[in-house]
Amino acid sequence: MNSNKRFEREIQHAEVILNRGEEVWNWSSPAGQMRWRRRCGLFTSFIVGRHRTILEIGCGTGLFTQCLASLDCKLFSIDISNHLLERAQKRVPASHVTFKMDNICRSDLKSACFDYIVGSSILHHLEVKSALREIFRLLKPGGKCLFTEPNMMNPQIALQKNIPFLKKWAGDSPDETAFFR
Repeated sequence: MNSNKRFEREIQHAEVILNRGEEVWNWSSPAGQMRWRRRCGLFTSFIVGRHRTILEIGCGTGLFTQCLASLDCKLFSIDISNHLLERAQKRVPASHVTFKMDNICRSDLKSACFDYIVGSSILHHLEVKSALREIFRLLKPGGKCLFTEPNMMNPQIALQKNIPFLKKWAGDSPDETAFFR
């Protein structure tokens, strides 16, 4: 697959998120709120120690950036969409958070500079091999990464990712999929 075309389609997908809001993921429902709290707890319990340097990949509108910013850390949050970054910066105006437009598959960030790299529902949008190569390049020796991703074993996700009209209705980008364990 042409990585430039995929990259462009993902930038266009950002417009779907901006136009439909976070309801693309149903975060305001009781189940969505529970899912958000569970993921925040997962991220915050995973990141141990003080004064850590964290990279958040695909920060989107800053929903999880908000949670990560509560930690005693230096946080870098990246996304491929300037429009989403602007929304995230408004949501999280903290001085210890740096927002940057960057493509994790071809990042210009300095090697071995992050203690942790995290992301929520981002890897399934990417060319995984090139993204993981960059993630490991960016981690300090002994650094760790954690991602939460849609699971193809979930019947709802399996239908959404494999039936074209459901995929479009749900607001999925053309190239995104889900993972098996």
